[in-house]
Amino acid sequence: MNIHLIRNATMVVDYGGKKMLVDPMFSKKGELPSGPMPSKNWSWKRNPLHELPISIEEIIKDIDFVFLSHLHFDHWDKAAEKALPKDIKIFLQDENDKKVISQLGFTNLEILGENSNFGGIKLSRTKAQHGKGFILKVAGHVCGMIMQHPSEQTLYIAADTVWYEEVEKTINKYKPEVIVVNGGDNRFIIGDQLVMNSEDIYRTHQAAPKAKIVVVHMEGVYHNTLSRKELKEFVDKKSISNSIIIPDDGEKIIL
Repeated sequence: MNIHLIRNATMVVDYGGKKMLVDPMFSKKGELPSGPMPSKNWSWKRNPLHELPISIEEIIKDIDFVFLSHLHFDHWDKAAEKALPKDIKIFLQDENDKKVISQLGFTNLEILGENSNFGGIKLSRTKAQHGKGFILKVAGHVCGMIMQHPSEQTLYIAADTVWYEEVEKTINKYKPEVIVVNGGDNRFIIGDQLVMNSEDIYRTHQAAPKAKIVVVHMEGVYHNTLSRKELKEFVDKKSISNSIIIPDDGEKIIL
């Protein structure tokens, strides 16, 4: 498999002979507003924080299907809505998201289940918890996904989740060799974390010590609080840098 990090959580994954686009946010730098409250550092910077590393046309070229973990602005935006063909296959988490995307004119939609399939690739919906405490009510629902194919390693896209028992259960059940986690430790000025922090990533490694863990969703939006530099220093101290991959925007990873 090849994983091409575009920016934030947006990726193109080559897997089992197919190309999948994950959580497309295609807006230009600063084109989107900040969120509902200041970031932990009282930042009101506009989103996204950086330009796309390649053109939208190049990103969507030859894409076979799309996975939308949820519909927050940094995972699905107007630019993606405009760029993608209306008949492209899209897997979503539930009826509510399906209704929203259907109203935008997209016609080839499917709710991800435990035994979904695309071109011989088995796709399985996984649980995710988008935050801790009361902030979870603000963040709403999200799902992750397991991908399996006879010619590929098992891939677990955890999506916007903190470390909690269902992530551990997913790892124990599917034993993924590659895990993609969203690790920006996003936080507003009040409330707890929204996605994984350094310790969550370390717990993920402890649960799957033989897996390669790819950390995305970093330095992309105004309420990311964990930098790539800080995470690299953390994994070096834990002596797990051989297991943790922290790609830059635009970087391609061959696994």
